Amino acid sequence: MTAPRVVIVGAGFGGLSAARALRRADAEVLVIDRYNYHFFQPLLYQVASGLLDPAEIAHPVRSILRGQRNTDVRMDEVRGIDLHRQVVRCSTDIPYDYLIVAAGAVTNHFGNQDIAAHTMGLKGLSDALALRAHVLERFERATETTDERERRRLLTFVIAGAGPTGIEYAGALSELFVHLLPKDFPRLDFAPVRVVLIEGRNRVLETFHPRLGSMAAGVLRRRGVELVLGRTVTEADAAGITLDDGTRVDAATVIWTRRRLRLAGRQTTDRAPRSVRPRAGAQHAPAPRPRRGASDW
Repeated sequence: MTAPRVVIVGAGFGGLSAARALRRADAEVLVIDRYNYHFFQPLLYQVASGLLDPAEIAHPVRSILRGQRNTDVRMDEVRGIDLHRQVVRCSTDIPYDYLIVAAGAVTNHFGNQDIAAHTMGLKGLSDALALRAHVLERFERATETTDERERRRLLTFVIAGAGPTGIEYAGALSELFVHLLPKDFPRLDFAPVRVVLIEGRNRVLETFHPRLGSMAAGVLRRRGVELVLGRTVTEADAAGITLDDGTRVDAATVIWTRRRLRLAGRQTTDRAPRSVRPRAGAQHAPAPRPRRGASDW
């Protein structure tokens, strides 16, 4: 009897946890990801602020799963899922018997193309490295310009979204601007430097206990971060942003941290079958079940 194939889309925390849970199962496990590395996303903001190098938070997926004999890894981009044919559409169609979609999340611009065009995200290593270079380049330009208004704009950093990513990055920037960059730019006056954190809700870290949000807000304010609560960004252009109350903030850097779940590929088929069926012409064992202790990470 042929072992069933389990395809896992995504090599993030969810995908790797699923693969590890199936490491003793009687199944053929395939992990698909567009990158051949897994990175520790909670520390991504430290790469963006220059406190860590990418290699310190990234590790090859094949090395992580090296000891699992029933597991293979494929670097490919998922373009869609055909639920009726039970195939994952990549550079070639990959059949499956059981499918786990753990594709993570993408930046959510709420359909506003101007915001998408004039803001930077912080979702992957490439985003973090681009943001790190961008921030340093703003300081280089601020050092050279003789226009005071332009200098203030170059030294204003807006973060939209006071969830964990926004909070962590705002704190990291404030530390960077107070303790590290003044040593690298001794001729630059750091008084105009601003870190502005904007949140549409009335408190930061809304998904956490209110006491934790209050503590985080207090720490940020003591570090000089400006908190703008109960306001949303409605417009963005090359010179800055506009809030829903009409307030204008001139800034050369706007980081957008809002996210939404990402589906694998552009579109699934219109209707899903009532139950997952084996591939045509094949006989398979029942659904793989992790053996006792197999879910330990």
